[in-house]
Parts: sequence; C-alpha cells; structure tokens
Amino acid sequence: MPGTPETILCFDFGLRRIGVAVGQRVTNSANPLGAIPNGEGGPDWDRISALVREWRPARLIVGMPVHADGSPAPIGDAVSAFVGELARFALPVETVDERYSSAEARALLKSEREQGRKGRISKEAVDATAATLIAERWLKMTHQ
Repeated sequence: MPGTPETILCFDFGLRRIGVAVGQRVTNSANPLGAIPNGEGGPDWDRISALVREWRPARLIVGMPVHADGSPAPIGDAVSAFVGELARFALPVETVDERYSSAEARALLKSEREQGRKGRISKEAVDATAATLIAERWLKMTHQ
C-alpha cells in the first residue's frame, strides 16, 4: 500500500557479487548498500543476515534477469535458487524484472563521474547501483 512505512531490501544477484540496496515506500526511494561476495560456496549468508537484522525489512526484492524479448536468462535458475534460500528469513520475497538494470547503473555512474561527483567506478558500485534501480522499479510499480 503506497505511503505505508515499509522498508525493503533489494538484491541484484550475480555469480560473483550480489548488489544490495535498501528502499523505503514512504519516500519511494532507494540507496545502495554495497555488494556481497558470491562464489562457489554460495552467498555470504552472514552478511545478508546482518543486513536483514540491521534494516528489518518488511520484504525482500530480487531482480529476475530476462532477455529483451522477455524470455528467461541463463542465470535465472541460480536466481530462483537464491530466492528459495531467502525463505530462511521468513519474509515475503518478490521478484521484479531487472532488464537493463546493470547497463543503466553503469551509465548513471559514468555520468556522475563525468560531472565530477564520482571517482573510479568499481564493479561493486555497479552492482549496488543496479540493486538500487531494481528497488526503485519495484517501488514505482507498487506505488501506483
């Protein structure tokens, strides 16, 4: 429901890193929190748990990768498995189309760098910014 004070944590899943952002329904905005390592041993669940404890979100949002035509991306199975693992937090988990979020994040950070507001653009910054864009997309969808 729009205007309800609700915090969300949003994840941009990647095989090496998971970008994380926090969003607030009241302000209809989101902010990057950084990136969590992900590798052969899986995500850093201790860091994810710490973020859930710190922010106390009402729900978790995960970007679901799809191709431009809407068909599932190859990484979709890994994202679905991550979504399933998030059930450990006993919070509602929703997915949102993350199409182009990483490209948008790179363009946004590049623009900020050109304007002198950002230094070197790290992969972690791109992932966290992509998570922010996904969170904002979800907030916009649910605010209507």
